[in-house]
Amino acid sequence: MTAATEDRTPGTSTGGSPLGTPTGGRLPGAVAAEWTKAWTVRSTWWTLFAAAVLMGLACLQLTIFTVNANENDDPADDKGVVGIGTIAIRAVDLVQFVLIGLAMLLVTSEYSTGTIRATLQWIPRRGEMLVAKTLVVAVIGGVTGTVLAVAGSLGSLPLLGHWGEFETAAWLGDVLAVGAYMTLICVFSVGVATVLPSAVGTLIVLFLVIMVAPASLQASNITAFERVADFMPAVAGAAFMRGESETYPPALGLLILAAWAAAALAAAHTALNRRDA
Repeated sequence: MTAATEDRTPGTSTGGSPLGTPTGGRLPGAVAAEWTKAWTVRSTWWTLFAAAVLMGLACLQLTIFTVNANENDDPADDKGVVGIGTIAIRAVDLVQFVLIGLAMLLVTSEYSTGTIRATLQWIPRRGEMLVAKTLVVAVIGGVTGTVLAVAGSLGSLPLLGHWGEFETAAWLGDVLAVGAYMTLICVFSVGVATVLPSAVGTLIVLFLVIMVAPASLQASNITAFERVADFMPAVAGAAFMRGESETYPPALGLLILAAWAAAALAAAHTALNRRDA
């Protein structure tokens, strides 16, 4: 039996534990294994620390910019009173790339070190392995995004002074929207990283799809290209978080981003089943 067909075999593993017991298996065990791997490497902790620092710096910069714009002599710059959740949402443009990098590394590092072979011995069902990795990354990305949004927005409130507005319902909606966006963009990254197990190739593709392509299409001043940009993952996600889009309602932005994530995972599953390892 070839490795490429292991995903369609019954639930026993082709490998075994040191005691000779089967090691394949059920999804909870696969999730537990992936969760343990994620938290036992230093890169996870350093990446989360970097995300926290970047969120703090980005929120600080955006807060200072908002206050200065409101208090300078040019009324055209005025931002007015802003909800503190919007500060965290705007900071996502930068912070997302740190969590995207983490999601990518949790996949590509196994290919670069060759440990993917051991992973497939212990979790021979490739679809199961992909689901386990995706769930772990989704939880880490979503929870981290939400926590950072809470900390960044609350930290900006004292500095905003009377230019900041705290309404519980709106604030909760904003921070949960950040968490939902981070969850889906990290899942999308897992899919791309699995299709392209090279860290460099994955990073290039993600940067192009998330940042370069939408910006280029929006700057073209061609209506058709601008509409295409509206349906790119990061633009759709921003429309959902900010509640702003001239093309569709914010809820549809979330569905568009979810569709990108699902498509990436479908492509990843196909690639896994066709790949030797």
